[in-house]
Amino acid sequence: MTLAKTDPPTRRNRTATLAASVFGSLCVLVAAWLLLVPMRGALDEERAFRSAVGCASDDSVPGARGDDCLRTVEARIDRAEKVEQGRKTAQYWLYVTEADGTSTRTRLAGSPDEHPVTRPGTRVDVTYWRDRIRYVDFESTRRYTNADPRDDYRMPLAFGLGLGFYGLLLTSGMYVAARRSRASVRAFSWQVNLTVAGALCLTALAAAAPWLTDSAGSAFRLVGLSVPVVLAACWVAALLLRRRRSDDNDDTIAVTPSVPTTEHCFLGTVLGDIPYAGDGGYLVAGPALLASTPDPTGAAFRREVPSTLTPVRVRPPYLTDPGRPDHHCWVLECEDGGVPVLIITRKKTMPQVLGALRPTPSTAPRQP
Repeated sequence: MTLAKTDPPTRRNRTATLAASVFGSLCVLVAAWLLLVPMRGALDEERAFRSAVGCASDDSVPGARGDDCLRTVEARIDRAEKVEQGRKTAQYWLYVTEADGTSTRTRLAGSPDEHPVTRPGTRVDVTYWRDRIRYVDFESTRRYTNADPRDDYRMPLAFGLGLGFYGLLLTSGMYVAARRSRASVRAFSWQVNLTVAGALCLTALAAAAPWLTDSAGSAFRLVGLSVPVVLAACWVAALLLRRRRSDDNDDTIAVTPSVPTTEHCFLGTVLGDIPYAGDGGYLVAGPALLASTPDPTGAAFRREVPSTLTPVRVRPPYLTDPGRPDHHCWVLECEDGGVPVLIITRKKTMPQVLGALRPTPSTAPRQP
């Protein structure tokens, strides 16, 4: 006997779809702003810095004076202090005094004890651009400061691409889920899972593209090339899954019962119009014992399942299931004197539930 399916909650689906579409649209708008404003500004500043020339000592070179030229001055190191802990990468403050007596500081990545060693009194050259120290020349190497404008485009580009594809993920995933809910009450159909998986792959790749390439154009090209590849992979996966799961009317899952030798307490619940139903969220399974309890230890407030409860089949979660179980759960349909009963638990603990209920061959879950 299979419990009858009920129509999916259309109004709830519409509300969820609308909310996801609105939030996804907001993500796309924020992504567009990140790509058009912060990223574009960072690229303009990087181009200006890379094209800057050294400041002239007089006015003989037009355009070589002012904030847009590279002004290099001699200085000596006063001291170096490590930046407070808590950062993923080590950084330190470098305090210097210039030849005219001006004291300032700048922040560099690494440790002051690493090469080049920042000993007090060491002579260095500091280079300013737009009134900020951009790099420091030691005797044998050049170290760029945290004010280095190169590659500043990567952060807004990564967030912009990631948010953009995340917005598309929400809208496409909810659209497919809404269409599938009209044909099937399954909460997590393979069509929805495949759509979400493909969108997640594109989102992750889009967010990582700026760090895997050396320019904004290369990042966009990488994302552009990855889109048809992911779509082709999803198309092939859809063909395979469609062949394996052609019968959508019978979604019974075959589960081999595992009779517990000792009592185990795990996540799960018993739902239905029966006195032993419980919303505590835990099940106790043991030899010829199954009970619901709100106690995480399983010792108190047990509601034992009677022997009249008959398991019918194991299936995936439905949109109509109370509490909307997640994709890690399976649902065991049962009946007790004609009253439908649902037992919801994790996939890995469902065999213990079946073992505790002692299913018979006539009521054991059949192969799909």
